Amino acid sequence: MKKCIWRDSLFVLLLVALDQVTKYLAVRYLGEGNGIALLPGVFRLQLLEGGNSGAAFGILQGKFWFFFVSTLLVLGVFLWVLIRMPQERRMKPLYITLLVLSAGAIGNFIDRVSTYLMEGYNYVIDFLYFELIDFPIFNVADCYVTVSAVLLLLLFLFYYKEEDLDRLLQACFPKKNG
Repeated sequence: MKKCIWRDSLFVLLLVALDQVTKYLAVRYLGEGNGIALLPGVFRLQLLEGGNSGAAFGILQGKFWFFFVSTLLVLGVFLWVLIRMPQERRMKPLYITLLVLSAGAIGNFIDRVSTYLMEGYNYVIDFLYFELIDFPIFNVADCYVTVSAVLLLLLFLFYYKEEDLDRLLQACFPKKNG
């Protein structure tokens, strides 16, 4: 596996752009309660009025500085791991999953910071709604984060072996001799 910082950065940038464009379109065309039923009674585009100032399922509402600092810390750790990760074909699924997870974190981070600066309180723009099961409204960045988290769990449970994780940890956090 050969890392290419420009290609990988472009991949993350494209994912973030897709997230931000969908949010822009949602705000522009779904405001004032103008939802669109894509599958009537099952799935609709419905802007969450007032946005979501919390995390998944609305937990930690209004904790801007917590999200600001924790997102920067998590992105810093991901960047560290991505840079130092062994360049082995076996590590490619983990590498791509971390890139997608980073794109989700960045997409929602952009929302939080921009709404905080422009409106005085932070929130993310949510507009995807599974009304069949009354699932909380979410966005594209949330999809990146959720799918990546599930993939990480599956990778660590079923794909990577202990020696793979040892190599990863040694590459990312080498022990000093002496």
